[in-house]
Amino acid sequence: MKLNKFIVLSFACATTLLAAEAVQLDTINVDATTLSDVSHEQIKSADLADALQKAVPSISISRRSGIANDIILRGMKKDDINVLVDGTKTYGACPNRMDPPISHVLANNIESIRIIEGPYDVENFGTLSGAVKMESKAPSKDFNAEVNLGFGSFSYKKAATTISGGNDFIRMMVSASAETSDQYKDGNGDTFNDQMHNKITDMSKYYKTAYTDLQAYEKKTLMAKAFINPTENQELRLSYTANRSDDVLYPSSGMDALYDNSNIYDVQYEIKKLGDFSKKLVLQYYATDVDHPMSTKYRNASGGMMGEMVSHLTTNTQGAKIKNTLDLGNYELLVGVDGSKRNWDGRYYNHSTTYMFKSIPDAYTNNAALFSELSRDFGDFSFKMGVRYDSTNIKTTDYDTNNYDAFSANILTNYKLNANNKLIFGIGKSSRVPDAKELFFKSSSGAVAGNQGLDQVKNYEADLGLENNYENFILKTKAFYSKLKDYIIYNYQSSTATKYENIDASIYGLSVNGSYFISDSLTLDAGANYQVGRKDTLATNQTDRDLPNITPLKGNLALTYDYKKNSYLKAEVVATDAWSKYDSDDKEQAIDGWSVLNLKASHEINPHVQFDLGIDNVFNTVYAISNTYADLTLLDGTDGSRMLLNEPGRYVYTNLTVKF
Repeated sequence: MKLNKFIVLSFACATTLLAAEAVQLDTINVDATTLSDVSHEQIKSADLADALQKAVPSISISRRSGIANDIILRGMKKDDINVLVDGTKTYGACPNRMDPPISHVLANNIESIRIIEGPYDVENFGTLSGAVKMESKAPSKDFNAEVNLGFGSFSYKKAATTISGGNDFIRMMVSASAETSDQYKDGNGDTFNDQMHNKITDMSKYYKTAYTDLQAYEKKTLMAKAFINPTENQELRLSYTANRSDDVLYPSSGMDALYDNSNIYDVQYEIKKLGDFSKKLVLQYYATDVDHPMSTKYRNASGGMMGEMVSHLTTNTQGAKIKNTLDLGNYELLVGVDGSKRNWDGRYYNHSTTYMFKSIPDAYTNNAALFSELSRDFGDFSFKMGVRYDSTNIKTTDYDTNNYDAFSANILTNYKLNANNKLIFGIGKSSRVPDAKELFFKSSSGAVAGNQGLDQVKNYEADLGLENNYENFILKTKAFYSKLKDYIIYNYQSSTATKYENIDASIYGLSVNGSYFISDSLTLDAGANYQVGRKDTLATNQTDRDLPNITPLKGNLALTYDYKKNSYLKAEVVATDAWSKYDSDDKEQAIDGWSVLNLKASHEINPHVQFDLGIDNVFNTVYAISNTYADLTLLDGTDGSRMLLNEPGRYVYTNLTVKF
């Protein structure tokens, strides 16, 4: 739609024409974007993916349900993005991305999120297009408690509480939450069930009459932490996070999640000032597990000859890392070793309990790595250079072992042109290995869609940016070019059961982010992101050179009025252009552009009580964010295209926070 293109282009112009003089913001960094105070700002729901796509122009989401949605960063998703919580890596169990890593921790437990775009993270296994690093809340020494009560449209309810306290030796924290929601309604007033009836004709996929009004999800979480300081320069950090989700509906797929349970265990020991050869030593061990059964229980199909069909998947991961930071003259050097082991297993059942065969054959991904990072400031010039070597094998009892070796490296430089302007340049190479779905997956028909011959993906990337920093204005402009060697693509046009192939591809784009401090109390934030993705080589029988998951021009614009301490009014517009370039070979489709207005008021009644009121999608716009790439198993619509799930319509929410 021309109007939406005009709105998005206006955002881009606004970020480049805001002529004024500026200060440095925490949220706009040279090499990353940081969101602060997440637990208090993102109170609408537990879905971190939805919060990120509103705040960061380069991030979009793949909408699957009312919660647990996936993120897309610079045109890539899934394992191409490294998602970490306090340095722990959690994988989802579902091959259809119903439980992406970012869904296993909730907004109310997160203090900050740092988004690194590009191959500039050597500390962690598999950072291809970028990394999303989340830091959870830490326990305090002084006793405090907080209670959150939230209510919203579509019968949304949330209750959360956090208690923290301790002394110089030990600090402890416990945080718990529960939330539920009915099926949201889109701008037409259609629930999940209504959208299915409007868009697909296969009645076996419809919800049974008894379940047409079933809740969209129920979610409960628990986080417990203990920080122990045996001496002034040592700290032991113990953390446990539990996530329990029940009856999560996925209307555009053929199954729903009966439950999705995960556990995250983390142990870290930090020692500072050990001597000349150790400024800081960190030892970490973590373990995560996810249990995720999908089922046709609520669909008409469960009444057929095969009865209720269940696809039950589990995954668990263990990891360890040792890293040491030391000073070498004027240089800072980080050296470390990293290792992890992931198991992924999946089974199909009919009549809910009768075993059929495996979808993923008890696959183990074993990784060991060495990494190092060197940095130094030379007055107006600074640099950070990193290297990493990975050795990985993926083995099952049913197939030969796949072995992969990879060398990654990057250099990121900053040059201060003058007091207000800084030039940024980075170049790097990273890789990620195929996952067990891409290698071995069997569909429910028994056909092997995986391709055991896949090579690992390599990303060769260059980034160029300019940061302008004045008295009341800051602007960051960044361009990138990414050359992807052996990129893994799902090939819907394949004439065989095997669907995954390696191709060569390229993605390039431009992002602009800025903040203008109109006055001490009024701030304008704006951002725009545009990218293009092309297949440099084509998969078998394909003709469309457009790469999937490449979201169109997107813009964010927000005006915030801080009318008193800890109280503000905010108006935000988020918009994208129409999908004019999409991968038709892989079942993507044209989608109209859209723009929505969101409003929020946050008022501190007193130092102990905060009240929030918000309205998302004020004008009840009918729109869809994510496309229908065939890598996801989605239902076929009435016109032969995949079912496109609309976003929520007008959504009113409130939140009451009480602090003790």
